[in-house]
Formats: sequence, structure tokens, C-alpha cells
Amino acid sequence: MDEFTPTVGVFSTRPADMPEDHSALPVWNAENWFYEDWPVGQRIRSLRRTIGESDSHLFNTLVVDIHPYVQDQMFAEREGIFGRRLVAGAFVFSAGLGLVATNCVNAFSYGYDKLRFIKPVFIGDTIYTIRTNMEKTPRYKDLGLIRASYQVFKSEGELVLYCEHLQTVKYKNPADFAGKTEK
Repeated sequence: MDEFTPTVGVFSTRPADMPEDHSALPVWNAENWFYEDWPVGQRIRSLRRTIGESDSHLFNTLVVDIHPYVQDQMFAEREGIFGRRLVAGAFVFSAGLGLVATNCVNAFSYGYDKLRFIKPVFIGDTIYTIRTNMEKTPRYKDLGLIRASYQVFKSEGELVLYCEHLQTVKYKNPADFAGKTEK
């Protein structure tokens, strides 16, 4: 059992432009956490998602990725080193992170480090993601920096992708970090 209190879906915005009894309801995946609310060490796991032919094709079309390993079944079977079509690594990255993404209104993506495509993912594979909050650093006057790892797995525990996501997150009480920031 995880030692941390669940945070996903607990806090949310309270819009003033709708009926009060509606705005009082928690909005799924629109959290208003602050820097102080992100516990280092917390881990969450996503639901699983099977990547289908149409998912892969639509992504490839949108990003104009027409490499034969991801678009050409006959090439992949006859000439490809895996004997079947791959799912584009960029799609595995996007889908894998999307599985555990939240829409925290106080967090802003700062970038990604250590992105690695460890093993291939194929049409029909099922993936899931584990996110771990790694560290927090006071950074700016109004924003701290959060680092979280994302491990994307296929099947039952085969690691296929790793990366670290950096996000800036607003402080609840900026005065608590005065003199502690890097910039």
C-alpha cells in the first residue's frame, strides 16, 4: 500500500461561470495542486492501452512519419529487422506519458531529459506507465521545479521507454521560498 494520500482528482478548479452546485464538484483531471502538494517518492500507475493499427496510422499521418518500419507492412515483414511493423517511438512517448498525465492548472512543462527507447513496440501491443515524483527544487520567485520519471511498459512489465519530465509548478505560498530559489 502506498504511503501517500491520493491526489488525482481530489482538488480541482471552482469555476464561477456555472451553477454553484456544479462548480463545487471535483473536475476529473483538472487539479489545482501547488508545488507544496507534490510528494517526492509518490508513484502512480496508469490503466493499460492497446495500440491499434488505426492509432498508429493516424499518429504517423499527423506527424508525417512515413518510415517503412512504421508504415509499410510488406517492407517490415520482408526487409525489416523485427519482421513486423513498429509503433513510432514518438507515439509510444506521447501515449505513454498521456496515460498518467494530469491537467494541473498550476504546472507547466519545462522539458524532458534522458528519453530512451529501450525496446520496440508493435501494433497490437498493450502499454502502461508508472510515474514517480523524483525531486523538487525551488527555482524561480513564483515557481518550483519538479522532476518525475516515466517508465512505459508493454505486456506484463517489459520496460520499453524511460524519460524524466521537468515541470515548473506554482508555489502556494511564494514567500516560503524567498531566498531559496536559484533565479
